[in-house]
Amino acid sequence: MLRRLRDVMARPGEVQNRLDEIVRIIAAEMVAEVCSIYVRRPGDLLELSASEGLNPEAVHRTRLHVGEGIVGDIALRARPFALADARSHPKYAYRPETGEEIYQSLMGVPILRSQRVLGVIVVQNRSSRQYADEQVETLETFAMVLGDLISDANMTEGEPGGGTPVHIAGAAVAPGIGAGRVVLHQPDIVIRRVVAEDPASEAARLDAAFEAMHSSIEMLLDVAGESGGETLAVLDTYRMFARDAGWMRRMKEGIESGLTAEAAVRMQQNDLRARLGQVPDPYLRERLADFEDLTNRLLQHLTRGDGEIGRPDDVTPNGLPEDAVIVARAMGPADLLDYDRTVLRGLVLEEGSGTSHVALIARALDIPCVGRATGVVAEVENGDAIIVDGDQGQVFVRPGEEVQTQVQQSLAMREAHRARLEEMRDKPAETKDGVRIQMMMNAGLIGDLRQIEAVGAEGVGLYRTEIPFMVRRDYPGVAEQHELYAAIFEGVGGRPVTFRTLDAGGDKKLQSFLHDAGENPAMGWRSLRISLDRPSLLRQQLRALIMAADGGPLSVMFPMVADVEEFRQARDLLDREVDRARSRGMAEPSNLSVGAMLEVPSLIWQLPSLLAEVDFLSVGSNDLFQFIFAADRGSERLAGRYDTLSPPFLRVLKTISDACHNAHVPVTLCGEMAANPLDAITLVGLGYRKLSMGPTTIAPVKEAIRACNSKGLTEFVESTLSSHSQSIRENMRFYARDHAIPC
Repeated sequence: MLRRLRDVMARPGEVQNRLDEIVRIIAAEMVAEVCSIYVRRPGDLLELSASEGLNPEAVHRTRLHVGEGIVGDIALRARPFALADARSHPKYAYRPETGEEIYQSLMGVPILRSQRVLGVIVVQNRSSRQYADEQVETLETFAMVLGDLISDANMTEGEPGGGTPVHIAGAAVAPGIGAGRVVLHQPDIVIRRVVAEDPASEAARLDAAFEAMHSSIEMLLDVAGESGGETLAVLDTYRMFARDAGWMRRMKEGIESGLTAEAAVRMQQNDLRARLGQVPDPYLRERLADFEDLTNRLLQHLTRGDGEIGRPDDVTPNGLPEDAVIVARAMGPADLLDYDRTVLRGLVLEEGSGTSHVALIARALDIPCVGRATGVVAEVENGDAIIVDGDQGQVFVRPGEEVQTQVQQSLAMREAHRARLEEMRDKPAETKDGVRIQMMMNAGLIGDLRQIEAVGAEGVGLYRTEIPFMVRRDYPGVAEQHELYAAIFEGVGGRPVTFRTLDAGGDKKLQSFLHDAGENPAMGWRSLRISLDRPSLLRQQLRALIMAADGGPLSVMFPMVADVEEFRQARDLLDREVDRARSRGMAEPSNLSVGAMLEVPSLIWQLPSLLAEVDFLSVGSNDLFQFIFAADRGSERLAGRYDTLSPPFLRVLKTISDACHNAHVPVTLCGEMAANPLDAITLVGLGYRKLSMGPTTIAPVKEAIRACNSKGLTEFVESTLSSHSQSIRENMRFYARDHAIPC
């Protein structure tokens, strides 16, 4: 069957004649009354370009928008449909000129080439037919072959791009602004042969390619081993994906069905896109990027040096321009590490988010990154001018002179601002009237600690221990955790560091753990609740922390404490681990400081009891704010509806600050409030003397604090707490302007 299609495609003559014959062949092979081919045209239209079974007069007349009807939805989502009763589907769009009302069942798959949807191929039957998975896979194979004909015939000319300026809004993944030239990450490797002549030979080629790919990954692991930490953990997980037996087996099955090794790999790639792309779990969807990365590497090994079958990438990591901005649909962590990071100015991902492995690496390498930039791959060509705004999640492709001038001015101002803030590094965060504020940084990666001295942080007020757990398929043991925590102690260079125990659940799911989704995950079985129900997990982590402290000071805080008794239970587990270390002759921490994170409002009414038990308190303003207002902080509809500088929330924060001061218990605020200069000076006015934030925000917050007079600030903030307005933000802006405070 594949050979018949190949022969038809290879014939000279009109493309339309070949399409007409192809739909007849496929209809007969699939035992279908209808086979239709829709080709994507400019303007995101799908045109019926050939059909066996539908009204011939509808060909080139019937058009659907991408996303319209079942056919449009297949193109939009790039995934197959198989329906026994298509007419009852809510997406069904009836076109009377086609005469398709007599057909009940429908199966359709996207026609893909270079990761772009070129069209859709559909088969229909009059009876209610349950299409099997094998039939869907067969039609996908035919669609792959058909993609070559449509692409080679330039039937989809006029696709996006074309040299005009384009603005794409995405998600801020890694901060910073970068400008440079587009380098498309792994432009499609063209497969010249789809049908195998010798399946045994193709299987041998696939085995050899797998062996070569595994060797290259081991080399990356050797290099990453020098720095260790999360980069090594990410790559170790990546290696596990590469050795997934089911993934390899399905490729072998593709070869047995008559495909070349390359075509079998591409089939599996398309199938994974369709399957994983629809999984609701965001973390699992991000793993698709790892498999995309591995698939492209495998194709490179298969096609390297073989011009007949394919070609390697047009742009290689070793041939980058001096101002490279990598643009990709998705990317695995190893691929980013392949590139020369000294010339990277930015990264744009069509499907990436802050939870992806590559996002963790980008932040560690300080590369501005925008994710979820829908359609960017289709809009760019290698060498296009591009601007990446990782702060606001904006991408400007082929920007006009005005935009380029504005961005260059912004970059110049940013550099001047950075130079001014650089002077803040060694200066104390002290108000004009001599009140000292401790400036700590939040961290979650070993790479973050490289910035601690550069930004002038006095220590780490919050180390998120869950990130290494999130990037692994298995739960790390005591030895692995000990190694990581020891590296953190070394990385802070003797400065204080506070470890938050595992804060899993909600939007931070672990691969090694079966999470309870629940109706409200943020308020469900998560964080300390999991640790107390699975005490062995918490004890292993505490044991590793005690070992890593190696007789030095150790500061630990438990997250999402909702009741004082929960803190007591967690503290008891820690005491047991200290006793265990003592009984085994191990070094005990010279100073053990144990605290709680106040994120759940119920603790506010238990402060006297809690403060009698803790050595310190840390206010998690992000979660506390969302629980106070019952407002999901990830909801776009609620963004901006409530303000952290609202009088009710500020009164809550004032209550906490006063209680801690009266009980002589140190209190820190960790969260986004501390990172905003205007919010930060408001916190100083409420009595907070220790703030913890992201490293890049320390300097601007310090600059604002140094311009304040704490006495006058406190009087002004307290005078606004009884206000009935929704927010005092505007009042604070006026105050900052009148007192020359840079906010």
